[in-house]
Amino acid sequence: MKPIESSERRVANLKTAEFRPWDETGVTERGTSILQLNPDAPRGTGFYIYKMEPGARSAPHRHGGAEEFLILEGTLIENDGTVYVQGDVVWLAPGTEHTSYTETGCLIAVYAETEETTLPG
Repeated sequence: MKPIESSERRVANLKTAEFRPWDETGVTERGTSILQLNPDAPRGTGFYIYKMEPGARSAPHRHGGAEEFLILEGTLIENDGTVYVQGDVVWLAPGTEHTSYTETGCLIAVYAETEETTLPG
């Protein structure tokens, strides 16, 4: 087996990596950012790390495919009042519409099958 070339691997550390602002259709969501290593995946698809600062809120959106995530740090609250805490693993069905916010800030490992669609709101 041949060694893995540097162009075939990307490694980042959550404590030192540079997160980019989450930019949804040209509007930056205040206090949200993303760390996504796969250069071929559209932003917010596949596996990525999503960071929300205290008081941040995601834009209302719909998922075309399933979304799965793990709360690594902090607490996340859905628009229906469901509260996710550190260690919770969540699956949302294709077509799910929601918005989330955090009072404490949170760090989330996400896998999304498809890009999300921003909803009015």
